[in-house]
Amino acid sequence: MSSIRFFTNAEVAAVLDYAGLIDALRSGLAHPGTAPNRQAYALPEGQASLLNMPVWQKGQGIGVKLVTVFPENSQRDLPSVAAVFALFDDVTGQPLALMEASELTARRTACTSALAADYLARRDALSLTIVGTGTLAAHMVRAHTAVRDYSRIEIWGRDYSKAKAFAERLQGEGYPVSASDNLAQSVGHADVVTCVTTSREPLVLGEWLNPGCHLDLVGAFLPSMRETDSAAVARARIVVDTREGALEEAGDLLFALGDGVIQESDLNTELRHVLQGDGVRSDDQEITLFKSVGYAVEDLLAAQYLLHNM
Repeated sequence: MSSIRFFTNAEVAAVLDYAGLIDALRSGLAHPGTAPNRQAYALPEGQASLLNMPVWQKGQGIGVKLVTVFPENSQRDLPSVAAVFALFDDVTGQPLALMEASELTARRTACTSALAADYLARRDALSLTIVGTGTLAAHMVRAHTAVRDYSRIEIWGRDYSKAKAFAERLQGEGYPVSASDNLAQSVGHADVVTCVTTSREPLVLGEWLNPGCHLDLVGAFLPSMRETDSAAVARARIVVDTREGALEEAGDLLFALGDGVIQESDLNTELRHVLQGDGVRSDDQEITLFKSVGYAVEDLLAAQYLLHNM
């Protein structure tokens, strides 16, 4: 048996370019494999969680990702998410690679978000608002600018000083990013709003959304988490990464279901349907919403893209 290859986060970052990964996801997610609902375990450390995400797809392999989420790590100056991904051959079952997966997770999440926006946001979208200043925020800027030429990008966070430091760092990379201290205003003039927090209370309100905007909810991953209120969900045409996962874990949608403003049938459109040509916005006034709780096929496709491009 050949030796198992190991990739560090730095090696993953060097290979997983945003535009290339978006294209790999565009083709791979149109015909997804099998990804049983992840198992999420609450840990005794604050609001920490352990996630187990298995996946397999013919021709792409077998994989499993183990993830820890420690929201309080921001106070320790550490990433809130840590992960490893193991890749196996789908014919022989032999292990092929083990990789640190924090960078893989962040990039595939951001690239899936950008891929959805490429289909659901208006073609003339010029302004992007990022809600949250954590690990995912910078990846969102880099990924979303691979599918739209934004002239204005605003970042909002509970700590304005962090948002300002974030904006200055991204300005240094050449992006038109500025910090916002008024979330309602930033959401109100945005063509695309992407939320990357683990909030348990609504941050974005439906009354703030402009007709024709695209709302992207990718931070919350537990039934108790939500980044927007039920009014926002009720106003939007909804696309989910997977219906099964959304009904299990998408707090934003589960709260809206509980409030009676949407029905389970409103969650029938998955991203794969959009990639196959269905579910694209009906007109420029329609509000669209993409809700992702994490889909392990994205990890598998990213791991294979990494392996093939090393």
